[in-house]
Amino acid sequence: GPMSDASNPHQLSALVVVHNEEEILDDCLKRLAFADELVVVLDRCTDGSKAIADVYADQVIEGAWEIEGDRRNLGIDACRCEWILEADADEWINEELAAEIKDTINGAEHDIYDLPVRNFVGGVHVEHGWGGGSFGKNSYLGLYRKGVKQWGSSRVHPHLTVNGARGPDLKNPVLHHVDRNISDMLGRLDWYTSARARDLVDAGETGAGLGTMFRKFLSRFWKIYVVRGGWREKHMGFMIAICGALYPLIAHIKAVEDEMPLRRRDQDNGAAEE
Repeated sequence: GPMSDASNPHQLSALVVVHNEEEILDDCLKRLAFADELVVVLDRCTDGSKAIADVYADQVIEGAWEIEGDRRNLGIDACRCEWILEADADEWINEELAAEIKDTINGAEHDIYDLPVRNFVGGVHVEHGWGGGSFGKNSYLGLYRKGVKQWGSSRVHPHLTVNGARGPDLKNPVLHHVDRNISDMLGRLDWYTSARARDLVDAGETGAGLGTMFRKFLSRFWKIYVVRGGWREKHMGFMIAICGALYPLIAHIKAVEDEMPLRRRDQDNGAAEE
């Protein structure tokens, strides 16, 4: 029961996966000192991220992973505690949430918990229009017993496998600093759509016509801007809706125009060399 858990020094591992986040990493990691262990996975970092991780982390793992699910699963495997808390470099776990997390695992009757997310752009809380998968998230399954959660193998938004009892959602939000400004948002759209295009080609999912994709664009824009209330956020809500709706459309166009010709050329070169 809770009495024995209080004496357990190996209760909670915090896991952060990082790719070149030197500007924001300190703000993230210093808020995770309440965990019994901090594990940082550095994926192809060429900036000062390692020096910051070395200050705070009990384990620092360096490598290069093409697939997001793979690097996350590796981080999970490295965690030595019974419970794991996953956070991204742009997320802050404040003191109220830290206390709630400790209380939750001390009396835990379940295996995995959903953490609510409050999204910020340029330091301003943007409440409506999120949850489009690709752009901002309303919550995530971030607190769980080791072994309960497994990531799938795709580059962007890998599928989750969960085998455990899901508890009630936590109350205090993770503070998610999504973008510093509009340029960040557009840069992320560019990066996400390129990774997604490679996933689409891998999966052979490039058959949809442009008309179908454009209808998907319109329906997604409507869903984010109107149904999820993005319009309440004025200009920023419009940007979130545009980016969220463009995501599948641009990914599809990049798959057809950039990735498929690239692969065909590689295959032709391979044949020529033989």
